Amino acid sequence: MQALNNNALVAVIGAGAMGAGIAQVAAQAGHPVRLYDKRPGAAAQAIEGIGRQLSKRVEAGKLAASAYDACMTHLQPADELLALSDASLVIEAIVENLQVKRELFAQLEALCRPDCILASNTSSLSITSLAAGLQHPERMIGMHFFNPAPLMALVEIVCGLATDPELAASLHATARAWGKKPVFARSTPGFIVNRVARPFYTESLRLLQEGVADCATLDALLREAGGFRMGAFELTDLIGHDVNYAVTCSVFDAYYQDMRFQPSLIQKELVDAGRLGRKSGHGFYDYREGAERPQPASLSSTTQVESVVVEGQLGALSPLLDRLRDQGIAVLQRDGRGLLRVGDAVLALSDGRLASQRAFEEGLSNLILLDLALDYRSASRLGISWAAGTSQAAIDQAVGLLAAVGIRASALRDSPGLCVLRTVAMLANEGADALLQGVASAADIDLAMCAGVNYPRGPLAWADSLGIATVTTVLNNLQSTYGEERYRPSLQLRRQLADGSLFHE
Repeated sequence: MQALNNNALVAVIGAGAMGAGIAQVAAQAGHPVRLYDKRPGAAAQAIEGIGRQLSKRVEAGKLAASAYDACMTHLQPADELLALSDASLVIEAIVENLQVKRELFAQLEALCRPDCILASNTSSLSITSLAAGLQHPERMIGMHFFNPAPLMALVEIVCGLATDPELAASLHATARAWGKKPVFARSTPGFIVNRVARPFYTESLRLLQEGVADCATLDALLREAGGFRMGAFELTDLIGHDVNYAVTCSVFDAYYQDMRFQPSLIQKELVDAGRLGRKSGHGFYDYREGAERPQPASLSSTTQVESVVVEGQLGALSPLLDRLRDQGIAVLQRDGRGLLRVGDAVLALSDGRLASQRAFEEGLSNLILLDLALDYRSASRLGISWAAGTSQAAIDQAVGLLAAVGIRASALRDSPGLCVLRTVAMLANEGADALLQGVASAADIDLAMCAGVNYPRGPLAWADSLGIATVTTVLNNLQSTYGEERYRPSLQLRRQLADGSLFHE
């Protein structure tokens, strides 16, 4: 299916940050664009703002003057809806209110030409519901950009129950022609990103509520071990807790209070207190002038390590051995059940059980569990926890081993799945469930999470790399420990475990 011709008029309704950003994207792609807002003068002011931003890029040598002129020539304010009647595509970016949007689309259907595509930038409302009152609901589609639209690559092309598949294919091609990375999604609560991303926030919030570690330490582990650009507390402070909490509640309610999406009382308390994050000056962190940023907790040890013993296969932890060898640490190999011994300490990758539980069940003394890392060859920090009764000498030996290869160790209270591992397992589980329910393809789910929220690896690709059996074991152990449906493994994971298939063959 072909993209819209560059001569096709694109209309954008709503001159706020999102609407202005979408208008800029379409204009820079070469389309004539009309921007409308019901507030008098708002569209013209938004275009002036676009001009100021692009002028700065020209001055910095990041944008050619000719590109600036072309973009600004394509942008025009519209004083009334009637001025949008000859548009080929109308993208709505107004308040997230179902009734208000429905009324607008009813007006547009009567006003615009019969072949005009009606698109909503909604991040949470059902496209099927938005189209329900239209005479021709097949014209209605979601075109969900991410903020800021000129910079963020992802666009979710969201199909409602009646959406014409050819129309969806055309918009997908159009978004690609605009330099974006489009994905197809079915109109279900949260679409792809706002659904699959929920565990990234909720697992850190639960760990904080359970006293596993402080915000700075948990954030540092997600960054320095998990490879995520920001930790959950940093990110929700940036998004705004009013926005993030509202989305979580919306998804939770839309899925009939499925406990996988349960909102956090800690975040609700911040919202109630008006501590909304960066925009209010205080959230999980204090952004007021003079405030000091808390540092992640790190363990220290002077223990020198010269050799380790590897028993059996270490699975995902194996790349750490190359790092040890590079530092001149002798690695001795023998048969066993996937353990790493250094002095008195017995180290293993977490499998979702409590350290004390695993030590008891496997008859291990001085058991110390390591958290997951995106790449053990480059990780600069790891979370560790240990079983009750573990000696200080064993802890020092484990910390000394990590320090010898440049890895800082952060102590976590004994908790199932630690930090990064349980977060990744839950992201993979949610991605698998979205695949199971036909929300999107495996490729589009992973692309959406990488392009939309900058994940270092798609959750389904991560499950393939870690091993679907490992992910399923971690989830089973989390569910058993907590006794909650929240951690139930997706049927999709169980199916692929049974038939031995991967998400990306």
